[in-house]
Amino acid sequence: MAKYIVNPILLRMKESERGSIYQSIVALGMRSRQINDQIKSEFIIRAKDYLTNLEESDDAQKELFEISKDFDVIPKPNFIAMKELMYDKLRFSLGDPEKTEDTED
Repeated sequence: MAKYIVNPILLRMKESERGSIYQSIVALGMRSRQINDQIKSEFIIRAKDYLTNLEESDDAQKELFEISKDFDVIPKPNFIAMKELMYDKLRFSLGDPEKTEDTED
């Protein structure tokens, strides 16, 4: 497994440029889920033909193993999201909580 080096100080400085650090954490979490869903859907698309024949054929098991090895080298979604934040590829805006709350007159 690859080793990921993330400098927490630089990441915090980058997060604080955008406003609240907590908003950045929420945005990173949301982006990580999106990336994870993309990776999962790619895996399912590539493995769909082999999943139905898994019990019948040893070749299907071998092919599925090869496909899973391809996906093992992909960095974790959290690190991809952090990298996007560091290189200004991640844009986010969270709604104003005062405007979204229902007020009773």
